[in-house]
Amino acid sequence: MIQQPTDGRFRDLTVDAFVDRLSSSDPVPGGGSAAAIAASLGASLVAMVAALSAGRPKYAAHEPVLAWAAETGQRLANGFLDLAQDDADAYAAFSSAMKLPRETDPQVAERTTAMQAAARRAAEVPMRCVEACVDLVAVAESLAGRSNVNASSDLNVAALLGEAAARGAAANVLVNLPSIGDPAAEGEMTIKIHGLLSDVEALATAVRQIVLSGEPREPMDPQATDTPSLGGDTSAPASW
Repeated sequence: MIQQPTDGRFRDLTVDAFVDRLSSSDPVPGGGSAAAIAASLGASLVAMVAALSAGRPKYAAHEPVLAWAAETGQRLANGFLDLAQDDADAYAAFSSAMKLPRETDPQVAERTTAMQAAARRAAEVPMRCVEACVDLVAVAESLAGRSNVNASSDLNVAALLGEAAARGAAANVLVNLPSIGDPAAEGEMTIKIHGLLSDVEALATAVRQIVLSGEPREPMDPQATDTPSLGGDTSAPASW
């Protein structure tokens, strides 16, 4: 039976309670959940900056992108909370698989199969987090120079949190890949993760540079931007 990471969902805990759980000797929540929570905070900041800019005459030309960023930021923030829980559940499954008996050859084979399946999930969940972090930082970049200048530092923080969360989640992907027992998939996912990190770094750097310059940018059509999909996971909950 798979151990449960908490008495209830992480999203239902107070900040204080989550921090207490994170600092305990319990294996979950761990770094993957912490990364997703950090990304959720970054997405919330994106929504906040959009809200602080909407309805202001100075940013009237940017209303379409502000509305899009507000909705997208809130949706991403909610999805990252789900990913925090998914990451803990995935590790719990891997931990349970490791404890399966291995006294006979059939037991060893069953344990190996279970561990490989659990390891794949433990790599796929943080991969989804990294993919979603690209979406997060891309929305922040879209707002840079098109939103309330008094909240520009908050936008920079959002990008920084997104970048840090992506790197943290990527570390979890890479540490689990050797255990999936599929060298081809391991190679493909390794290449993919490095590409995603490169995208995140480029977008976060752009946010910092635009914020630092203080220069306004031309309006953009959010319909011309790929709508964030939280990593393109077609099985993601509808609430994402």
